[in-house]
Amino acid sequence: MFIEIITLGLTTIWFAGGALAAFILSLFFDSLLAEIIVFLVVSLLLLYFTRPVILKYFNPKRTKTNYEGVIGKEALVIVPIDNIKATGQVLVDGQEWSAKTADGSRIEKDVKVMVQGITGVKLIVSPKNMDV
Repeated sequence: MFIEIITLGLTTIWFAGGALAAFILSLFFDSLLAEIIVFLVVSLLLLYFTRPVILKYFNPKRTKTNYEGVIGKEALVIVPIDNIKATGQVLVDGQEWSAKTADGSRIEKDVKVMVQGITGVKLIVSPKNMDV
């Protein structure tokens, strides 16, 4: 149980089920080889078939981080973006991010842009197409 607390991966708990099955077998049969086989088979079957279900239950959907969540979103330029001067900020979902353009062009304040990616802590943006 101590190992399970350290790993938090729910990988060792399944061997308890295998041990229980081997114990029950030992009450009826006196074969060490059979106990070892039952222990291994039951443990591996429990690990393979029930671990994903339990992990899904105890580890619900992972929330996207800011990094993953902003790519592909629309942003508003709040400080003009100029790669040469290394200036520029955008607002995405109420959060301010430093930004630079993908193609090196300058983008003025209050222009809507699309987030293409991220490098370090700066968003890579490009002007949003107006002809939609």
